[in-house]
Amino acid sequence: MDNDPKHTAQAPQEFLKAKKWNILQWLNLLIYVDWSDLVVNVLSLPPQKKSLIATSLIVAMSLFVVVVNYSEKPYFLLGETFSSHWMFSKQPYKAFKPHLGYVSIPKQEPLKLNCELCSIVSSSGQMLGQAAGPQIDHSPCIWRMNNAPTRGFENDVGRRTTLRVVSHTSVPLLLQKPQYFFGQGNDTVYVVWGPLRNMRKDGKGIVYNMLRQASENYPHARIYVTTEDRMNYCDMIFKKETGRDRIQSGSYLSTGWFTLILAMDMCKEIHIYGMINDTYCYKRVPYHYYEAGSRDECAEYLLHESAPYGGHRFITEKSVFAKWAKSHAIKFFNPQWQLS
Repeated sequence: MDNDPKHTAQAPQEFLKAKKWNILQWLNLLIYVDWSDLVVNVLSLPPQKKSLIATSLIVAMSLFVVVVNYSEKPYFLLGETFSSHWMFSKQPYKAFKPHLGYVSIPKQEPLKLNCELCSIVSSSGQMLGQAAGPQIDHSPCIWRMNNAPTRGFENDVGRRTTLRVVSHTSVPLLLQKPQYFFGQGNDTVYVVWGPLRNMRKDGKGIVYNMLRQASENYPHARIYVTTEDRMNYCDMIFKKETGRDRIQSGSYLSTGWFTLILAMDMCKEIHIYGMINDTYCYKRVPYHYYEAGSRDECAEYLLHESAPYGGHRFITEKSVFAKWAKSHAIKFFNPQWQLS
């Protein structure tokens, strides 16, 4: 029992509780002490007492540091201690939980991002004419997919982008407008997914090479790639939910699939805009809102669903999303879904 990690991790908390120590009281004490008077009084003491007081202060501060380090959530305690003008309260997310399935280029550090509310904006033509932009922009975290633009569509899709999930096939499209997507004024997080053949790091992964060059050209760009283990995990979830092996069934997972799996791990609540369900094929809209006159969305869905090989199973995925929405805080807008 003494070696139980959970037991060991909780021990400092129980100790603090039993002794009625309060870190916030320590902080308030440090803030409101009149340090000038204290220094004057100490300087007037005999040398032996000065030495004793100095030693006591060092010991007290050391104990304080230990207490803070052993506290489970020191950052949140600090955030609660100070006023709302301090930076912790102004962050739209808590960047403390590492997501090990996504690593940065070139440092290979895990993605650290958590959001209270994520608004995922579909690239579908369903977004057109809905004037959902202002509502979307009120969300603390706004997610988009691939190269879907905001410029020129702000009233329908919003202006801001916190995170963008990108298919390996869409990376060349981003690189056609590198300043727009990766320029210094853009603090969007990019999460790129793709098969190992394109994402390998030994110099033979064509897409990974593109991303590595982009990170060199734009050092401030926040680019992450999905690890091979995470890709396999997403395949496993597909088989678990559908009963079909992705490779054997000739299926390609969509960017929406990878987006929602990441969102369920990262977001407390999820709002999805412009995504149709598995039975909603009666309104003719373009497949992408930014490609007017392009192929019809429903026709594209049906074509992919019935393709013997290399098709995105959009309709199958939507039925899985409806299932997930019953056990997660997921809501659909424009159109709304009726979850039975």
